Formats: sequence, structure tokens, C-alpha cells
Amino acid sequence: MLRTKRRYRIEDHALLSNTRSATLVLPDGTINWACLPDFGSPSIFTSLLGTPEQGYWRVGPAVPDGPPPDADRRQYLGDTLVLRQEYDTPTGTLAVTDLMPAPDAIGAPAPRIVRIAECVRGVVQAVSVYRPRADYGATAPVIQRATSSSPWLEAVAGPDTYWLHSDHAPDHSVNRDRVCRSNFTLTAGESAAFTLTWGPTVRGGSAPTRPDAFTELAETVRHWEEWAAGCTYRGPHREALVRSALTLAAMCHPGGGIVAAPTTSLPEAIGGERQWDYRFVWLRDSALTIASLLRLGKVEEARRWMRWLITTVDPAHLQPIYRLDGGTDLTERVLDHLTGYEGSRPVRIGNAAAGQLQLDVFGEIADTLLLAEDVGLPPEPWTDVLLLSLARQVERRWRESDEGIWEIRGPARHFTHSKVMCWVAVDRILRLLERRPDPDTALLHRLTELREQIHADVCTRGIDAERGVFTQYYGGRALDASLLLIPLVGFLPPDDKRVIATIEAVQGDLTEDGLVLRYATGRHAAANVDGLAGHEGAFLACSFWLVEALAVIGREDEARELFDRLLALRSELGLLAEEYDPRARRQLGNYPQAFSHWAMADAALRLQGQPDTTETVPAVLATASSPEGQRQLAGQVAR
Repeated sequence: MLRTKRRYRIEDHALLSNTRSATLVLPDGTINWACLPDFGSPSIFTSLLGTPEQGYWRVGPAVPDGPPPDADRRQYLGDTLVLRQEYDTPTGTLAVTDLMPAPDAIGAPAPRIVRIAECVRGVVQAVSVYRPRADYGATAPVIQRATSSSPWLEAVAGPDTYWLHSDHAPDHSVNRDRVCRSNFTLTAGESAAFTLTWGPTVRGGSAPTRPDAFTELAETVRHWEEWAAGCTYRGPHREALVRSALTLAAMCHPGGGIVAAPTTSLPEAIGGERQWDYRFVWLRDSALTIASLLRLGKVEEARRWMRWLITTVDPAHLQPIYRLDGGTDLTERVLDHLTGYEGSRPVRIGNAAAGQLQLDVFGEIADTLLLAEDVGLPPEPWTDVLLLSLARQVERRWRESDEGIWEIRGPARHFTHSKVMCWVAVDRILRLLERRPDPDTALLHRLTELREQIHADVCTRGIDAERGVFTQYYGGRALDASLLLIPLVGFLPPDDKRVIATIEAVQGDLTEDGLVLRYATGRHAAANVDGLAGHEGAFLACSFWLVEALAVIGREDEARELFDRLLALRSELGLLAEEYDPRARRQLGNYPQAFSHWAMADAALRLQGQPDTTETVPAVLATASSPEGQRQLAGQVAR
């Protein structure tokens, strides 16, 4: 059994990805989470969410007893997703290089993990311990050698077969617990390579083509270095932004869908119930990821996402979350055989939030489509069809209550942010349609009235008149971090008194140790609006929103100070989870999280002077948001 010296923190993990699936690697050389061939596939290594019995694979120094050592040095090779960890032993230094081969020329990544052990100095005793457990650690596969003389070890679990190849190392022996082990000795300059390849189970099928680990290493380094070189940001935080961009790219599937994170059920509070499966495509998260990549000069991911969008989404039957293949069945279930990360149960797969109404997604989609055209991507033939369909749905549904951006599992409400993003949807659709030759003037007039009506409604019903601040939902008094977006999306100008008061209220009442909470929970609230027990950590994306909000209202020194503090919360490899616990000083939630990384990139760009969304407020709304303008518009009905 693998003996670890402690429970590793979430931020101790490194990420490998081929953009189709992902792997997490610990400092001691253990892979404790891997899903093959896709992000949403059942994991083959699941000790992250359970015990070593649920599957792992360690390559590192051999130790006769006790826990394996942590790497003395670990880093990504330049601007890549290739990990190198070095271990100093009494007799020499061992380097282990891990990767998932990058997409080839036609964008088809091999569903494979490559691990190369190399002796850098002296002589080292090394080991590969391989314990595959299929179906989230529930099934021990049948393990056998492909042939008596073959370097391939075949592990069959129902429809999935995992092929382990050893090169310049002794074959793995298999014990009665179906744990595979290869001990080997390397001297300076020598190396051994291991590759794990997924394939569908085929009766009488043969092993894959023998991989060339070193060629795949070179090609993968070249692929990611070339990709990163295309990032246009040249500001003071380039290294951090390129790492975030690479992390976002790691979650952009070749089919166009973008997962929110490559993991499930990493807790938002240790020991609590807030564990969710993020290995799906949130329309909101994917649109915001694409927007961030576009601002960094990356367009190919946007093209793929837009193609995925038009082939997947029917605005008349919109759901906020989809499977990577566009499927809509995300039935949520609990894996009772897993104890959870640090005992945090339940472990969930699937996500019931797919059945919710989240009105804000109309706005994020339309906003990103506008940005795509602004940076030079021409509209597709289907773009206007999608825009008109989105407009019809906003017109029909914006008055409804919903579960909002935070997909609460309590009662639906009229969330202020949802209404603001409905306004954004209409505003961006209008601006796109106005560019078209021979626009439908009657339609433009109707949408203009609808935009003004939504704006007046928010400014009347979404505000606490006594305090002069916007509220989480109509009729309430609570705050919500999503209100920080009001000036950032151009709903109101930054110098509006209500905007400034809301930013200051969030900063004063909705922070812990200076970091922003999404909304009050647990010890911060009498009752949780989300319908869940307990509390959660500070939401990192919201803290970056505060950076942007402070910057646009002129408090740039304060914004930069907070931004620098947030950068310091990243892992040693530059990665961010969803949340941060200021008391325990640790990251929480699924990891790495796209939401956190695009928010960080956007905040850095804001501090450099872009993106400037303050000009998006139409002049007519300067009067529409006045008390007199609100009275005139509140009764209008868009038809």
C-alpha cells in the first residue's frame, strides 16, 4: 500500500492535461486523480477522494519503509503543461517528467499519460507502483501481460482497457491485490519511461502502437511553448497570466466544450456537504473563459466553442450545464464507497443544477459573442439566428425568478445579478444587430425598449433605498459579490453613487480577512440563501472582481495591493482552486478552477487599462436610471 506522510492540500497538486482529459500529481510522484479518455470519464485513479485502495500510480525514489519523499524541486518546463519533479537521495538525484501528449496536427490528443524517470546525478533506486481501479475506484480490473514477452501490461475493466508500457525498466510484477510494481536502478544519464494508454475493450484486440516517450515529450513541449507565445499580454504579470491561460486551455476540449474544472467533489468547506462535480460545460463559465482567452489574443478556442454552442444549445430549452458531447442528462448521484477528500462527504458525480433556471447565462453568451466580433472574428451564418433566439427568450423570461449565478439549492428568487445580465444580453444583441446591413428597425426599437425596461426595473426593485446599495435579490437586504459586476458590465457608470456604495458595502460586510465571500453563509448569516448547511471559503473570482471594481472607481493603489495579495495565494505552480480559507490558509473547492483563472487574468488586464467596459452604458440610460426616468419606464411592456 502507498504510505503517505500526511494529507496533501488541494494546492499541492500539479495539473497535467491534453485538453481532452486531465491528471493530478502530488509532490511525492503519486497520480491520485485521472480520468481517461475524457474529463467526464470515470476515474482510473481516485485516491484523491478516498484511500490508496481506490487507485494511484507513483513513480519516484524507492523507499524500503515509510512514506515516499516529496520532490525537492518541482516546476513546469517553461510555458507548458509538462511537469518536472526532482528528488535528491543519499546516492543521487532522480528527475521524473510527467505529461499528457499534446494534441497532434489534427487536434486529436492521445488518451495517454507519459512518465519519464531520469538519473541526473549519481545512482538512484527508483520504483513504479501502479494500482489501477476503474469506475471511481470501485472496480479492480483484470490485469495480465499482453503476451509472455510483451512490455505491455493490460488492465481490463468492462468497456475500458488500460495499457501500461515499460521502456528500459523491468516489467511490472502483479501481486494478488492487483498492485503492480517495477523496481529499477538508474545511473547518471540513464532513463526509464512508462506510458499508460486508454483504449476501448475489444475482444482479441492488440496492444497500441509502441509509444516513443521522448518524441512525445519534445512535441508536447513545442506545442505548449508555441501556444503560450501567442498570448498578447506583455504586462508586469506575464508569467502568472500565461500560466492561467495555459490552465484555461487545459480545460478547452477539442470538441469545443470547456469544463469548469477537471475534478469532482473537492470540498468548499472541509467536512461539509458542499461538494459538486465540475467536469461539465457551464454556459456561463465557458463563455467567460473564452472572453478571457480572446483578451489574451487566443482565438482558436473561441472558434471551437462557437461551433459547439450552435450545435448544442437551443435557447428555447436552455439549461445552464451540458455534457462535453452536448448531452443533457447530468443525473446527480452519490458514490457511497468513497470517503471523500479529508472525509468530506458526499462525493457526487453528475450535477442536478443542470435542471435549474439561471437567467444570467443569456448575458454571458451575448457578451462573449460581441467580444468575438470586436476582436475580428467574423460572424458565422448561424450567429444572428442564435442572437434572435436568445433575445426572444430574454423577452419572455426575464421577469421570472431563478436560481442565479450561484445556482442555489434553496428557493428561486429574483436575483439582481440575473436581471442585470438579462439587460446585458439585450444590450449586446442590440449592438450586434445594429452592425448588420439593413437591420430590422422595428425589432431594434422593441429591443431598445426592453433594455430600458429591464434597467429601470433593476434600479427600482434591486436596491435598498435606505442604504443606497444594490441587494442580492429583489425585496431583500443581503449583499452578493456578483453586484460588483454592475459597473464592469456597463450597467451603470463607475461614478454612480449606488455603484460606489455597493462596492464599499461588499468590501465592508462581505469579506473575511479582506477576501470576498460570494454571499453570507454559516457564521456570517442567520440563514443560508443557498439552502445548504454550514459555510464556505472566500470565492477567489469574487476577490478578483473586487480588484476590478476598485480600479474602475479610481482606487487603483488599493486594487493593486489586493491583486498582489491574491497572486500570492496561488500554488507553487501557479494554480488556483475555487475558494480560499483565510483562517486555515488553504485553497478549497474543485481544482484548478477556470472561474478563478479567468478572473485573475481579467483583473490583471483591468489594472493595465483594459478591458474598458465603462463605455458600454448607452447615453439614454443616464436619464433612465434617474427617479423620473424609472417612473416613465417601469410600466413599459416589451412586445
